[in-house]
Amino acid sequence: MRLKPSPLNALFLAQFISAFVDNMILFIALGIIHRDGYPGYYLPLVQSTFLLSFIVLSPWVGRFADKKAKSQVLMVGNVIKTLGILLLLAKCDPALSYGVVGIGAVIYSPAKYGILPFLARGEDALLRANSSLESYTIVAILTGSVAGGYLSDISIVLSLIACIVLYVISIGVNTLIPKDPGNRGIQYRNAIIEFASDAATLFHNKQSHFSLIGTGSFWMASAVLRMIIFAWVPLTLGIRSGVDISMIIAVTGIGIAIGAVITPYLITVRDYQRTAWYGLGMGICILAFLWVTTLPIAIILLLLIGCMGGIFIVPMNACLQHVGHQTIGAGKTIAIQNFVENSFMFLGVGAYTLAFKLGISIYTSLAAAGIVLLAFVAYLLVLTYKRIETT
Repeated sequence: MRLKPSPLNALFLAQFISAFVDNMILFIALGIIHRDGYPGYYLPLVQSTFLLSFIVLSPWVGRFADKKAKSQVLMVGNVIKTLGILLLLAKCDPALSYGVVGIGAVIYSPAKYGILPFLARGEDALLRANSSLESYTIVAILTGSVAGGYLSDISIVLSLIACIVLYVISIGVNTLIPKDPGNRGIQYRNAIIEFASDAATLFHNKQSHFSLIGTGSFWMASAVLRMIIFAWVPLTLGIRSGVDISMIIAVTGIGIAIGAVITPYLITVRDYQRTAWYGLGMGICILAFLWVTTLPIAIILLLLIGCMGGIFIVPMNACLQHVGHQTIGAGKTIAIQNFVENSFMFLGVGAYTLAFKLGISIYTSLAAAGIVLLAFVAYLLVLTYKRIETT
């Protein structure tokens, strides 16, 4: 008797494999940068091209995800990611190649979250599904980062071939996810104007406004912190091995996975505003890194940063999806969320890249990342206590 996973489990497995490869690629790109003698600021530049794909294509990909069956959209995204890997194999510029991977990722993302309200009915079920999806994603970030660092130290070609094989497997798993009906009436004309109108709708809603600012600030801080750790570990701890650095960075992923798992026991969609306190804890932990000089303390702090971050972001994702599903559509909501989050990350990583080129200390950049996150959390707390009423 052949066992077939449930639709949600098929989605979780496909997402795990896809996210696993996505995170392998960044460490493989790091290996390519070192191998080919690119300048030190090139890794954040590579990351920026990935983020730019989300910013440029967001007005169209949400419509694409809502118009088509989302299981098919997931497959299209992975096919384009595979093309980006083939470009790396052909020794194309890593920034260009990773940008193509970003195009696949921006197509993939609205579908993976947008299908959740179709597969998980009700607020509580949606929160649990979000928690599980986030947990699988973070475990994939953890293991994919380590695998990418390890395999790229052995052979960059071998690691890229492994990426292609895994994307093909993920595409196969996508076929086990039921096809939602989609909305064939959605058009791509006036996409930018309607995207702006949809974004205004979400920002005028109290819940989705809070969630968009919260998730955007979380991912901005996370992206900048990740780039800083790449430089901080060799400078402060004297560790230069790709696999060792990837394992240290992956500790944050463990923390986020723990936070995502325990979130349903701490916060519900209805009291989503309590997440701001965990964002406050995350920002304080980032600032505490300024005084870290040993590996054990660094690991403890990264674990705490991840755990606080996981609790910070999961309820806001579920809240945003619930509001979006009832208003502008799930796929378009996630596309707007991607636009906001990646705009935040692009600005953060861009500022760090500029600071790196200008020779500004990574400790100054680290302090700035913590302070900016705390500023956004303070704004969220103001929203919480003023109880701003929006339409």
